[in-house]
Amino acid sequence: MQMINVELDKIIFYPPSKGYAVILKEVGGARQLPIIVGVFEAQSIALAIEQVKMPRPMTHDLFVRVLTRMGISVQEVAINDLIDGTFYAQIMLKGKTDSSVTTVDSRPSDAIALALRVDADILVSEAVMNEAGQLLKVSDIQEQKPLDEDLFKDELLDRLVEMKTKLQIAIDEENYEMAALLRDQISSLEKELKNN
Repeated sequence: MQMINVELDKIIFYPPSKGYAVILKEVGGARQLPIIVGVFEAQSIALAIEQVKMPRPMTHDLFVRVLTRMGISVQEVAINDLIDGTFYAQIMLKGKTDSSVTTVDSRPSDAIALALRVDADILVSEAVMNEAGQLLKVSDIQEQKPLDEDLFKDELLDRLVEMKTKLQIAIDEENYEMAALLRDQISSLEKELKNN
């Protein structure tokens, strides 16, 4: 199976599912692959990008710690299949003493969140990219500055992800008064995004 190296380009709000689209861009190519993920998955990926340290480990951080303690490393992750509109992924693991690679099935969002935390390669099969990939706009390839409107929307999305992260921290710390305040701010921000 031919694999394509990709990198995380951005995370954008996806109103139809009230979730987020993780955009994977082909390294050295002209295609991108959008994958819809839930709010918490997007939050975990955003935390990995920003290298935010939580007071207590999130699920993906915990998984990385367990693997490290067991002497296992994540070699790479691959989005290898698309069946009835659902993406499938695999995580390739390797032990210190054993040179063989073990493959574990995964959701793409979990695989991406892990890869970002350990700086592992993210791959997409050629078949998946051909079926669900999109050609980048010429302006994206040339890395021109986006329109002011896009910048405004990106800033709103960044604030939204940051506030959802703070909301999760408030819930974890059982600070429900702060959580309620943040929930209201998030709701207001989501309405603003919908209207733009």
